[in-house]
Amino acid sequence: MAQRAKGQKSNFVVWGIVILLIVGFAGFGATGLGGRIQSVGSVGDTEISVSRYARELEQELRAFSAQVGRPVSLAEARQFGIDRNVLQRLVSGAALENEVARIGLSVGDAEVRAQVLRSPGFVGLSGDFDREAYEFALEQAGMTPAEYEDVLRVTTARGILETAVLGGVRAPDVYSDVILNYVGERRNFSWIELGEAALSSPVPAPGDADLRAYYDANTDEFMLPDTKKLTYVWLSPDALVDQIDVDQDTLRALYDERDAQFNQPERRLVERLIFASDAEADVASAALAGGTTFDTLVSERGLALSDVDLGDVSRNDLGDAADAVFALSEPGIAGPAQTDLGPALFRINAILAAQSTPFEDVANDLRAELAADRARRIVSDQIGEFDDLLAGGATLEELADETDMVLGQIDWSAETTDGIAAYTGFSQAAAQVAQGDFPEIVELADGGVFALRLNSLTDAHPEPFEDARDTVQNAWHLAQVSARLADEAAVLNAQLENGARIGTLGHPVTVETHVTRAAFIQGAVPALMARVFELSEGDSALVQAEGKVWIIQLREILPPEADNPEAEALAAAVAGETAQGIAQDLLASFTRAIQADAGISLNQAALNSIHTQFP
Repeated sequence: MAQRAKGQKSNFVVWGIVILLIVGFAGFGATGLGGRIQSVGSVGDTEISVSRYARELEQELRAFSAQVGRPVSLAEARQFGIDRNVLQRLVSGAALENEVARIGLSVGDAEVRAQVLRSPGFVGLSGDFDREAYEFALEQAGMTPAEYEDVLRVTTARGILETAVLGGVRAPDVYSDVILNYVGERRNFSWIELGEAALSSPVPAPGDADLRAYYDANTDEFMLPDTKKLTYVWLSPDALVDQIDVDQDTLRALYDERDAQFNQPERRLVERLIFASDAEADVASAALAGGTTFDTLVSERGLALSDVDLGDVSRNDLGDAADAVFALSEPGIAGPAQTDLGPALFRINAILAAQSTPFEDVANDLRAELAADRARRIVSDQIGEFDDLLAGGATLEELADETDMVLGQIDWSAETTDGIAAYTGFSQAAAQVAQGDFPEIVELADGGVFALRLNSLTDAHPEPFEDARDTVQNAWHLAQVSARLADEAAVLNAQLENGARIGTLGHPVTVETHVTRAAFIQGAVPALMARVFELSEGDSALVQAEGKVWIIQLREILPPEADNPEAEALAAAVAGETAQGIAQDLLASFTRAIQADAGISLNQAALNSIHTQFP
């Protein structure tokens, strides 16, 4: 069964590669360059076709555009090496295919035939292989069955070669042991937290000279960001909602339209297993009565639970089987019962009671929804008018006087999130606007619109001392607390280094046992755990942060817990990833070696010609 499953998975991968190849052959090679240039290069005797390169390049370009969220031209993509990556990938593939041919590795006709018959792309309505569907699909791709079967043969053989190179690679046992020890090692330690209340004397109030000296020495702490003084006009749908009246008939019509949402009949969470005949269904029903589980019946049919899951269904969804399914008053098995697809057994996993929401309970929500929708349309309908006024030379102030738009001003920085600056669209426009830019209407995510103008720009600068006085005083106080705590904690730590026990220092002690690196210690900063695992047995240390100091003393270093499933699973996962990395490096080295032996030839003129056909 394991070998069979592995084979099915390999075949699925092969089919994915082959289908992509078919799509590629239908592209550039059939038109344009195809009549004059057939390849962009070769490795040994194996050519890299024009169509294959063009298809891979187009696919990579689409993926890159999706990644950056906008269309990207080939010229721009080439600056990131997209074309070189595609070509290198194809050269590597051609090298493997050339090596396959050189060593005479191939698959027989029987295997090719079996893979064609198993292909999900060539089945007819009966669910079996359909010769007409096969020939039609290949015709659409510009290939004959013989050409396609040659591609399939080479692709399968290449997969065999790759498997031979990659097979059996594993991370060294010592690597897994090191990872397991690192992840699973434990510590027993104690710690004390010292805050301002632990100081031997309180911090005195600062004088003006103290604050000014601290401000002058730490102006970077009191910097104001680059700030833009903006004028804007804004029309939000929310500003219009109260002016919109929604009549009762419209509300009732919307409620009736959504009747299925507000009034749901009783439903069941159901799985359905269909059989070819009543006899088979009866045998399965008897097996259930004898102790066989529904899951076992599903797996024996070669299906997954997702294949038989119907989700939540009502009586109307089940046809003739509804009575059998809905006869149960609790989860269980129903059937066999007849369906449009044949006799079936049903497993009911949950019963969902009928729900009914009266019109009166949702009328206000529907009214708000309709009013908001109408408000958005009213705003949208006025965009043209706003654009015309701005194009005609109207200022933002005049636009506010002549329309429903509201005039406002804001001192905006990258840290501003109040009012209209809470909208991402506004903040993006504010970040990009420059002196002299012409105001334009911009739409917001909620259907509102705005336009803005930059009045002035103030560069980043220290906040004036008088304005920042409270902030300076808080910062000075925290610095004083931290410095005094550090001094007093150093005295206590010196006692530990001279052999004192942490419990004798006169402060509450927290004891931790069997703690791993991943543990979370309530009341401590993450740096505490990192420091604990740097210490040797008996050592102590200080960790300072957030106006506090933690004194830690390590008592004992313990090995990983025996038979810890979580640590072992993590170590196995890391080892698996490492083995995969080693295997890929091995394949890359093998590919480079056979490339060097076979020789690489590239047709730059063909590559340039293909590039000119991309936008």
